[in-house]
Amino acid sequence: MSKSNYVTTSDGTEIYFKEWGPKTGQPVVFSHGWPLNGDAFEDQMFFLANRGYRVIAHDRRGHGRSSQPGFGNDMDHYADDLAAVTAALDLSNAVHVGHSTGGGEVARYIGRHGVKRVAKAVLIGAVTPTMAKTDWNPNGLPMSVFDGIRAGVKGDRAQLFKDFPAAFYGYNRPGAKPSQGVIDTFWLQGMQGSLLAQYECVKAFSETDLREDLKKITVPTLVLHGDDDQIVPLEITGKVAVTLLPKGTLKVVAGAPHGMCTTHKELVNEELLGFIKG
Repeated sequence: MSKSNYVTTSDGTEIYFKEWGPKTGQPVVFSHGWPLNGDAFEDQMFFLANRGYRVIAHDRRGHGRSSQPGFGNDMDHYADDLAAVTAALDLSNAVHVGHSTGGGEVARYIGRHGVKRVAKAVLIGAVTPTMAKTDWNPNGLPMSVFDGIRAGVKGDRAQLFKDFPAAFYGYNRPGAKPSQGVIDTFWLQGMQGSLLAQYECVKAFSETDLREDLKKITVPTLVLHGDDDQIVPLEITGKVAVTLLPKGTLKVVAGAPHGMCTTHKELVNEELLGFIKG
């Protein structure tokens, strides 16, 4: 694989990215969810690249084709890695799209690095402002939920990544039609990552307080969330996040699961296109 597809960060981590579409197009940058990689956004990338946009997706450190350092698996490093990619590609007027953990990454990126290079943001099924139950977030999920995920990663992550798609894509709902191909792809992407990084990322996506970061996103922001999200519940994330965003708009997708970028890809594609052009 060509090293031209990598950006080396200040701490020596190599971040893999892929880029489609014309260089002259407006950049749309994708930040993926746990435990996946940039391939999770291929449907959106293909759609937008064919409409003249310059689309970029990177693999988070410790995930996919990026290097697997034994440190830095936290939102600050994820945000700084994203900043390194945008600087190396000299992106401006970019639309940042984050799904799940990637939504937290986008929020922290803007919180730490500002909106100088950013035109708009999209948070899809995002973990913002936080997921875990705390004194200030009494409706959050109990720590036992995240301890269970960590136990699965440490105990038998290969099996965890075979089981997790049922709730992730809503395949456990009556009348659902599971795609074995999608399940296999989830497993493949998950197993490309580092066990250590994926274990530590659970703390990053569940406990990071992103309230102040959301307040700093002063560009138009679309919060896109399914009302049947079993992984990142709408009530404690999307509905709260939009109240903290200076220019936020919440769009709830009826019946959509956490993995709606795959299960509802046509709808997500059109929502993205309309928001970017609007």
